[in-house]
Amino acid sequence: MATTPYFVLSPSTVLSLLGLMHGPDRTVPTPAEDWREAVVDVVIPALNEEEYIVLALASIARQTLQPRKVILVDDGSRDNTAEYARKFGAFIGLELEVIKRARPIGKTPTVKRESREDDADVELILDGDTVFESDNYIERLVQELYQGVGIASACGVILPMRMRDRQDYLEAPRVAAFLQQHPDVRIGIFNSQWQRLMRGITNMYRGVLYMFLQRFVYHGQMVFFGSIVNPVGCAVAYRRKYVRELFDRFEPELGDDLTNSEDIFMGFAFLEQGYRNIQLTDVVARSVEPEVDNLPSQLYMWSSSFLQSCFYFDDLIRSPLKAIKRGLLHRRKQASPEEQEGREKRRIKEAYRQRFGVEHTELYGRPMGWVLMLSLVEKIFFPTVLIILMVIGAWHPLGLTVVIETLISLAILGVISQGQRLEMVLKGLLVTPLRYASLLFDAVTIGRFAGDLWFTKKREWRK
Repeated sequence: MATTPYFVLSPSTVLSLLGLMHGPDRTVPTPAEDWREAVVDVVIPALNEEEYIVLALASIARQTLQPRKVILVDDGSRDNTAEYARKFGAFIGLELEVIKRARPIGKTPTVKRESREDDADVELILDGDTVFESDNYIERLVQELYQGVGIASACGVILPMRMRDRQDYLEAPRVAAFLQQHPDVRIGIFNSQWQRLMRGITNMYRGVLYMFLQRFVYHGQMVFFGSIVNPVGCAVAYRRKYVRELFDRFEPELGDDLTNSEDIFMGFAFLEQGYRNIQLTDVVARSVEPEVDNLPSQLYMWSSSFLQSCFYFDDLIRSPLKAIKRGLLHRRKQASPEEQEGREKRRIKEAYRQRFGVEHTELYGRPMGWVLMLSLVEKIFFPTVLIILMVIGAWHPLGLTVVIETLISLAILGVISQGQRLEMVLKGLLVTPLRYASLLFDAVTIGRFAGDLWFTKKREWRK
């Protein structure tokens, strides 16, 4: 969620709108591999997730495409995460492997380890507090992942896990039977009323944000470019060999310090290679959101990781500046003989196909670079302008901008929220203060990033 446009009237939003107007690539894929033959393993990095790990495993057991095995990596939990997982896995006969660490070392080493030591074709990363709502979530991701060799990652729509969703998952037959047989397993709803209120505010805010982002902005990017910036990392399927290649390339230089959010860095790295990160809109997973007082730390993690990734992948960011060179090459038809021969002899068709390799990005950039550059401009420019207007006391233009932008955002929400238009418009109005507070908080993130980059030289960025 690193490229969230806080202002609806933004260049990247307009780019998504152009994508929807442009329409998708009409190429009919002819995959070289059959997705039904893919070996799929689910990897669950978990830290203190005893309240949700049973629900996550139960959602895996309901899937129409069953993984070969589930690997739970308990990252030094101080609670009963591993114990509850083992008990439930045995209860339902799930092929479960539990790896227990003595102390937390982070999510990135888990993803790296499994990409190297596992032999699956698809590595599906599921956070311990995330549940597949759609029973065909894994099947659809694997199916689409194999539509083209250029697709590196796939995720579905991610929505907040509400209290009523959690209660429904607890009452599911397998979970209810397990809890009845194991009364010592306590995963009921024990939050105080205050905690419920704080999480409810976050869920409302994130529900509106995710609706706008995933049903409009990401959808437009998928239509126009066949990709989004990065997969939503709490429930994402990767081509394992691409993940392994990524770590083989970056570990000698960065170790496990892949910015403050590994999925954002990985998304950038795939784009640099010419691969795609896709999102499906017909399957849903739900993830636990932080309470509203913990939102700033998560916002900082996402936003700072985006800025850090822009620093590492500057050739991607400068793609629009390289477009002229790419256009001249196309006009003069100066593609290499090997490239021309490859086009003529290509038997396997793939939508949005582009030449792979970092060298191509360095010379000509990538189409998704337009999204990245515009998002970076927005992230820096919008908070700066907002603060300047407040400092100089330009309250009239500031107020007019806020009112007009809010009205337009509510109108868009009403259009894209079929079946719940009035509800989403009202929620959108209620969370407007949080949306603008997030915009101002980005100024703090920008300041910290600038300090790391130019003053302290502290670039050991790690989630």
